[in-house]
Amino acid sequence: MPQLNPNPWFLIMLTSWLTFSMIFQPKLLSFISSNSPSNKTTFITKMSPWTWPWT
Repeated sequence: MPQLNPNPWFLIMLTSWLTFSMIFQPKLLSFISSNSPSNKTTFITKMSPWTWPWT
């Protein structure tokens, strides 16, 4: 079964991950997120118990 032979595919996988981590990842991380979690305010909701009609 040639799918189990890692020799040709391991180098391709390693090259693609290195390309992603060296070239594409810094470019993607340089964008400023418009949805920063530190700017969000927390809302505390009041939890009320469920009223069952038959109790």
